[in-house]
Amino acid sequence: MNRTYIIAEAGVNHNGSLELALKLVEEAAKAGADAVKFQTFITENTISKNAAKAEYQKKTTDQKESQLEMVKKLELTYEDFKVIQKHCEKNKITFLSTGFDIDSIEFLDKTLNVPYIKLPSGDVNNAPLVLKAAQTGKDIFLSTGMCTLEDIHNALAIIYYGYTRKNTIPKDFEEVIKIYQTEDISILKEKVTILQCTTEYPTPVEDINLKTLLTLAKEFHTKVGLSDHSQSPLTGSLAVALGATVIEKHFTLDKTMEGPDHQASLEPFELKEMIDNIRFTERALGQSNKVIADSEKKNILIARKSIVANKIIKKGEYFTPENLIIKRPATGINPLFYWDYLGKKALNDYKEDEIIKNEK
Repeated sequence: MNRTYIIAEAGVNHNGSLELALKLVEEAAKAGADAVKFQTFITENTISKNAAKAEYQKKTTDQKESQLEMVKKLELTYEDFKVIQKHCEKNKITFLSTGFDIDSIEFLDKTLNVPYIKLPSGDVNNAPLVLKAAQTGKDIFLSTGMCTLEDIHNALAIIYYGYTRKNTIPKDFEEVIKIYQTEDISILKEKVTILQCTTEYPTPVEDINLKTLLTLAKEFHTKVGLSDHSQSPLTGSLAVALGATVIEKHFTLDKTMEGPDHQASLEPFELKEMIDNIRFTERALGQSNKVIADSEKKNILIARKSIVANKIIKKGEYFTPENLIIKRPATGINPLFYWDYLGKKALNDYKEDEIIKNEK
């Protein structure tokens, strides 16, 4: 059974509070997630003073403040993240975080030594950041909200360049694309997971587009997964049924809290429901070969049938459609050979409902 890697996305749902962040770690661990993921950034390095809020952010936060002011209140320090990582270790859950600027990628890689690097949808075309992430040499989860297939190819081109040229900066993007198109890029298949994502909070059901997972797998030959912003605990298990190997889902302690992402998140009991659904789906998917399951073998003789005498048949009497019938149990002749017996003489006497013997 292939086990889905489940990331409980705490994001900024700690509202800038270390205490809430630690509580989110505990709830993610209780729910059975493999990892809990945060967002690491220096606000001034990622958002300009002139950046407007998204519509969903205006609805869930103070409309008078700028995006920079809103995000600054959600920023945790690097020292905070050291504490959070230790708390993750204590609770036996993997610490992950998305780095939104180069300094934060460096910190997550060198100081915290996270096992994976997550690249967010908003930075798919952030060439210096994508290159920095790849030059860590670590496996990458690439979210693809707001992306075309061409956008994803461009990001993968930079990732490939970073994996294979760790201490080099390209002279231009044309060089990056040429290398991507002419070299063996199979390393991407091993190290990158492309996450289907829709950048709307919450995502309307009709925009989740789970079938895109099939397209991504066919187009890029990498592992695929889902970064889910819907409000349903069911979406993750549906994605797993379509081949997702990684599921990332926002969760919060309370959807009614003030902040940009709470309403598009699951509460702890819903997170556990989602994870339980995924584990059930993994078990139910089973194997692709059509085989007789061990649990059903005992029912073959009971549920299948044999060739049976429909009435008294005397030795020497011909077998006909009138005196033969197919009935349970399956302890006699396989009904596939029913026609083989028609028109032949019985070699034995048979009572009604008696199973016909092998008379060949």
